[in-house]
This record gives sequence, C-alpha cells and structure tokens, in this order.
Amino acid sequence: MKLLIASDIHGSAFYCRKLLEAYEKENAQRMVLLGDILYHGPRNDLPKEYAPKEVIKMLNGHKDEIYAVRGNCEAEVDQMVLEFPVLADYMLLFDGTCAIYATHGHVYNEKNLPPMKKGDVLLHGHTHVLRAERKDGILILNPGSVSIPKEGNPPTYAVLEDGVFRILTFDGTVIKEVKLHLDEEKA
Repeated sequence: MKLLIASDIHGSAFYCRKLLEAYEKENAQRMVLLGDILYHGPRNDLPKEYAPKEVIKMLNGHKDEIYAVRGNCEAEVDQMVLEFPVLADYMLLFDGTCAIYATHGHVYNEKNLPPMKKGDVLLHGHTHVLRAERKDGILILNPGSVSIPKEGNPPTYAVLEDGVFRILTFDGTVIKEVKLHLDEEKA
C-alpha cells in the first residue's frame, strides 16, 4: 500500500490544495496526517491562504482515506468539524516486520522515545524540519511541514511505498530517501 504522509498543514488552503494534488499524482491509497491540521498556533505566522474552513471541506472530501493523529494545535472542537478521527495521540503502522510509531512529535520524539525496539521507526512532524536518519538503531522520520517549513526547508510531504520513505517537494523533487529495513540498505 502506498501512503502519502504529511504534517503541519496549519489551516493553509493553498498548501492543502497542493497536498491533495500530490496525493492524486502519487496515486496513494491512504493519507497519513501527523497533526496540526487546522490552526497555526501562537508561535507561527499565518500560513499562505489561512482558511481552516476551506481545509475542513477539502479534507472531509477524503475522509475515508485519511488516518490522522492529534497535534499540539488540535482540540476537541476540531473533531466536531472534521469527519475523520483526529484525536489519537499516536498510531501504529507496519511495513513487513517493521513497526512504525506515528505521532505528532510534541510528546514523543527522539529525546523522549515511546516503547521501541532497534529497527523500529519513529515517524513524527511538529518540528517543521524534514528528517530521515538512524539514531541508536531507531529510524527517525519527519516529512517536514506542508505549509510552514523551518530551517530553510521547502514545503514538503512524504511517500512510503515498498519499504522506501521519500520526502518530496510539491514539484516532485525528492529531497531525501531512506529504506526502512536495514538489511535492504546493506544489500
């Protein structure tokens, strides 16, 4: 199954449209949203075309294809308008024997790992900084931010297919690519 993974839309109708265009272009079967869907929060500037009501309408149109976790900007009121679950703190995904712990990143991150074994994957957003690297046997993945990237990064999303995690810009340029399974990288 091909997954499109994104984080930190922050209510940007402009970037939500770009994300949905990428979803169609990638021909992914599901979209995984790692939180901070509707609101920009007090520490961020308003993103381009800040329009949470438009984002709600666009995403609800794909409600049967979205898996999402709660970000630090989500509240119970968001669940009242979004027609897919958004209040889970984490989700577990699997790619073969590889466990993927998907969360927003404001609670669990590389400095505060959830229960994990070597070879597992921590997938999170929150920092707005893309990342794909191994640390102490754990693969740390962050698709970056759809609408408010930081540290000079462009707006990005990720795709997970056949054990390969790719971070891409909206023009389709691959920024980073990593295999989930170590044995495949050594082959």
